[in-house]
Amino acid sequence: MGKEMKTVRLIYPQWQGADIVRLVPEVKDPADAARGYYLGARLLDFLAPAAEGETLTVPVDTAMTARTVQDGVIDRDIIFRQTQAALAMLRAAAPDRIVTLGGECSVSVVPFTYLAARYGGDVAMVWIDAHPDLTWPGDVYQGYHAMAVAACMGDGEQRIASLLPARFSPSQILYVGLRNWERDEIKVRQRMYGIAQVSKEEITDNSDAVRRWLDLCGCSKVVVHLDLDVLDPAEIVAAVGTDPGGMSMEQVVRVVDAVAKEKELVGLTVAEPMPRTAIRLRNLLHSLPLLR
Repeated sequence: MGKEMKTVRLIYPQWQGADIVRLVPEVKDPADAARGYYLGARLLDFLAPAAEGETLTVPVDTAMTARTVQDGVIDRDIIFRQTQAALAMLRAAAPDRIVTLGGECSVSVVPFTYLAARYGGDVAMVWIDAHPDLTWPGDVYQGYHAMAVAACMGDGEQRIASLLPARFSPSQILYVGLRNWERDEIKVRQRMYGIAQVSKEEITDNSDAVRRWLDLCGCSKVVVHLDLDVLDPAEIVAAVGTDPGGMSMEQVVRVVDAVAKEKELVGLTVAEPMPRTAIRLRNLLHSLPLLR
């Protein structure tokens, strides 16, 4: 009999990688909006099926600081410490598969690079997102969550990158559902890297385009990042990003199912939840007599 695969659930409520307060105007307190990902990660864990294996929770600082920029990244030193903590937890637990519930997009960087090292680089990455997350330190936007794919390739902020156990080649990465590059230089950068993509239109009725890429990627294992802003806001508003014309929930499930049938799925991240209504309800409850 083969060795039983160990799966861990990683609760990773990191919020410091984002600078998104202006995009959540219905939450009046900027600190509540900034830390919305923290509550979002906890809610994802509550809503998901109960974990059968071990659950790890990365310790994430909830204190509001001056949010200083260091080497082109907001809150770089805090993210560095949280990256160290997440890696230490995974190395101690030694999982074969990881389900990560975040937190902003950068929560995939640690588990995905851990798994790439665990399997000697035999891991492809399917990044389902409205945005390509190819920002570099020094670009106009300084949030680490927009640098997540670059970081997985070793091109993120170098102090954080020095901690990461592996890196992905651009040929091992597939984007699904991109619809907002935000700046022209990001489109140029994607072409420079040569990272393949499958549009929403290509998966309207089936997932064949994703299967074809997986057949050619040269890896036996795969990790999937699901950014909730890939979803069409006409169906559900679950993230910070609300660009129109996104994927349906049914399409997302179909694509991830197709990936899992074609290759061995060893990592799955759900990221970028922004529970606007839950934040406001929490604040209401904290304001009521006999509760406050």
